[in-house]
Amino acid sequence: MLDARRADIQAKKAKLEELRKLRKAREDAKKASGSSSPVPKSRRDVDDLVDDLIGRPPGPRLSDIAIGGGATPPSTSRPSSPAIANLPLPPILGRTSLGGSKASDAESEIAGSGDILPPRFMPDLVDIEQELFELPQKPRVIYNKEVQTAEVVTEPSGPTEEEIRQQLLQEQEAERERLQREKELEEQSRQLDKEIEEEIRDLTEEERASIFGAPEFLDFVEQSSKIVQRALSDGYDYIRDYTIGAEAGPDDSEGKRVKRVCAFSDDTITKNRSITDVDWSPKYPELSVASYNKNAAALNEPDGIVAVWNLHMLERPEFVFHSQSDVLSVSFSPFHANLVFGGSYSGQILLWDTRSKHLPVLKTPLSAAGHTHPVYTMQMVGTQNAHNLITGSTDGMVCSWLVDMLAQPQETLDLVHTGHNKTDEVAITALDFPENETTTFWVGTEEGNVYQANRYDRAGSKAGLNQYDVYRGHAGPVTGLNFHPSAGPVDFSDLFLTCSVDWTVKLWRTKSAAKPSTSAHTITPLYSFEEADDYVYDVKWHPVHPSIFGAADGSGRFDIWNLNVDTEVPSVSTPVGSGRAINKIAWECKEGRRVGLGSSDGKLYVYDVGDMATPRESDWVDLQRSLGMMVSGGTQSGAVETDTKR
Repeated sequence: MLDARRADIQAKKAKLEELRKLRKAREDAKKASGSSSPVPKSRRDVDDLVDDLIGRPPGPRLSDIAIGGGATPPSTSRPSSPAIANLPLPPILGRTSLGGSKASDAESEIAGSGDILPPRFMPDLVDIEQELFELPQKPRVIYNKEVQTAEVVTEPSGPTEEEIRQQLLQEQEAERERLQREKELEEQSRQLDKEIEEEIRDLTEEERASIFGAPEFLDFVEQSSKIVQRALSDGYDYIRDYTIGAEAGPDDSEGKRVKRVCAFSDDTITKNRSITDVDWSPKYPELSVASYNKNAAALNEPDGIVAVWNLHMLERPEFVFHSQSDVLSVSFSPFHANLVFGGSYSGQILLWDTRSKHLPVLKTPLSAAGHTHPVYTMQMVGTQNAHNLITGSTDGMVCSWLVDMLAQPQETLDLVHTGHNKTDEVAITALDFPENETTTFWVGTEEGNVYQANRYDRAGSKAGLNQYDVYRGHAGPVTGLNFHPSAGPVDFSDLFLTCSVDWTVKLWRTKSAAKPSTSAHTITPLYSFEEADDYVYDVKWHPVHPSIFGAADGSGRFDIWNLNVDTEVPSVSTPVGSGRAINKIAWECKEGRRVGLGSSDGKLYVYDVGDMATPRESDWVDLQRSLGMMVSGGTQSGAVETDTKR
């Protein structure tokens, strides 16, 4: 239909275009003639075309009247004339030009004619110029798939009866499904309970033993029980009332007493054993380590034991390490918190790791390349990036070891003395380096003398034992040797203490290592402390206070000396334990408030020295004054050198 309409419109446009061409030709002809010409014969065709375009019904036209005026003159013009009244006017109006003279001429022609029509006025028609406009096209309506309707807002109406019925049915169905699920869950629960009851049964002895012996189970019990015991061993009084005794005055004896903190022991591992050495962890102040000798009554137990004790777990050690020989010396690594070194009676050097099991991770071979005699002393020297373990044995052998390679020593040094009668060997029982020194060291021997030795050749001295400078003063084997820590404004690193089985403790000042003697010289001690009533097994300077040192003897007594207070009697003397001999002393590294005492009864006693461990600014100057008084006292002459031969 749209195509037919479009074709009809196109045809009409073509006719209008033809009409415009005809009108243009007529205008051109009129301009050429200069006057009006009668309506051409083709006027009727034009009128017919216009009638077809505008849809006018057939009837008389103005062109017919104008063309037929010569033959039959028009009737007289009257307003009521049917001939004129029935002439329809064209529906499209344009510009019309009517001349007055021509109208009068037409009227005269009609009046003079013999037509039956009465005479009337007949206008003279002239050419009419009209502008024909295209008819407006009918709008095209195009529809798409969407529904083109206006949005109508309607009020919500209530549910219908059918909807209510469907809703009730859905609720009933949901309730049935819920009941069905509950029933299925109850059935599954009963089934699980039944299966659990079937699984729960008494284990046989073999199954129980396999579970208890599993490594995973043992590790779990070990770690979890340590945590529980640390919490139970906490000695804090949670119900303490701080309002009671708040008005009490200060204790007059405060700062002069030592307080026992705890005594570490475990009969399963320390029974019938004696402590041979003690040390504190440089990183964890609550950890201490003790080495033990053989238990002669237990043949199936390891000969040597090393136990790491924790102040927060008193019932048992934190770690236990085993050795095939008695462990005579032990030390924490100052540069590796997990490593523990030990020297054994067989001469082996052992390395344990707290991250590993009971056995050592590294150990030296039993060969002539290392020690073959008991190792009573060891010390770590150097820095974090370059350090060595120095060990000494009773055959005069001093070895230097790398921590990660114990297969053979990095260097060895035989300490010999050619002036000895029976043997040249120097039996080393104690060894120590001055503070910040890695080359020159001093050793205490079984003969009671102290010698200076060098690891390397240096200006004025060779590597080995300096046999000419003899520190002679003890009448028995030297059991302990310790240099002053020299931590303070005054350097006392040339002072060292020794103890011996002759019941004495002696204070020495070193002779300059840069100027060794070329002949025999005897160096006597600055002072001798002779208060002990038994063998003095160990002596140690306090790590913080410059004038305090501790000594332990065979009667089980622990003495604290303060050189700024008194040099005749100790400031504090405390009996320890059951009166058995105290073999070793070790001060806590950082603050020195606690001291560990290794007893021959197998217990490690820890004491708190209180405010005595806190130095004053004047203590270093006071110690200088006290040393001057010792030298000039006359009891023991200071740094006296005599040319006596052994």
